[in-house]
Amino acid sequence: MDELNGKLIACQILITGLIARVANEQRDPLRFLTDFRDEIKAVVGGVNIAGMDNTDRVRATAQRTVDELFSLMKPPSSD
Repeated sequence: MDELNGKLIACQILITGLIARVANEQRDPLRFLTDFRDEIKAVVGGVNIAGMDNTDRVRATAQRTVDELFSLMKPPSSD
């Protein structure tokens, strides 16, 4: 289980870096991040979760993960 958690954390870091890189190439990076976050949250809210008795719990965990991922990103510095 620790190995799986480590791999998931590594994926989150990789995805965060990728999103930040793409956002930095946009004219308005904060707007891009906000729009992207909203799209991801909509996908998580609508994805079909099969084989689980309590899909609400899985969905809530996924939503929290999305929030954590985007909370790692800070606005660009004014330097």
